[in-house]
Amino acid sequence: MNLVLIHGMGRTPMSMLLLRHRLQKAGHRVYLFGYSATFESLEHASIRLLRLIDKKSGTQDYALVGHSLGAVIIRHSLPRLEQHPPSSCFLLAPPMVACRAARFFSRYWIYRLLFGEMGQLLAKDDFMRNLPLMKNMKLYAGTSGPRVAWLPFGSEANDGLLSVSEASGTAGVSVMEVPSTHTFIMNSGLVCADIASTLKSLA
Repeated sequence: MNLVLIHGMGRTPMSMLLLRHRLQKAGHRVYLFGYSATFESLEHASIRLLRLIDKKSGTQDYALVGHSLGAVIIRHSLPRLEQHPPSSCFLLAPPMVACRAARFFSRYWIYRLLFGEMGQLLAKDDFMRNLPLMKNMKLYAGTSGPRVAWLPFGSEANDGLLSVSEASGTAGVSVMEVPSTHTFIMNSGLVCADIASTLKSLA
């Protein structure tokens, strides 16, 4: 199957290379999508993603894999994919609601400068909750963040940046918890194996 991998905020397509390698070994055709939160709007990134999907997949089946902000780009793009929707979407450590980290850091000019409009949108609860979902969607939430009473998440399960509840939302979408941190969840063997298994069942 054709797969498009979308990295997270502050990262580059290089961060998805190990996952691409593993999925290619499983027999899939894997493409990387890059964007810049500093210089690009969410709308512009979504339009470019749609063009890539059309170019690489045409009428063939495809699936999307997004890490963190990459998951937001996927969800924002879904309404314009209704004529040729993905077979499945895999969202790795996705902010499903306005997360505490974004609300905190969005107050500072350096965050706004580095992460632009997309970084600001992560702090807007109405926007985040209203992003569309699809039936064949799976979420992966990391649980290897510190659980210490004096830290922001306290004893709540988290990946160091998002709590499990922030990465799962309230929409009833299937969520798999994995022992990983936010930054490196795309390198989890458990995540890759589950994606590969799900794609096999779809085929």
